[in-house]
Amino acid sequence: MSSDSLWLALGLVLVFEGLIPFASPAAWRRMFQQVLQLEDGQIRFFGLCALLAGFSLVLWLG
Repeated sequence: MSSDSLWLALGLVLVFEGLIPFASPAAWRRMFQQVLQLEDGQIRFFGLCALLAGFSLVLWLG
């Protein structure tokens, strides 16, 4: 994997992360208010799911 691919991947993550707050800031704010209501274990579970999905995608495509 070249450094160009790494920067491209980071750029795509930033684009996707910026879509919701740009398109609908009120919905983004409501979502974060709901996330604040979750327990630490629930947040860790979602983080683990995201890590596993991302790692699986990297293995599958790489």
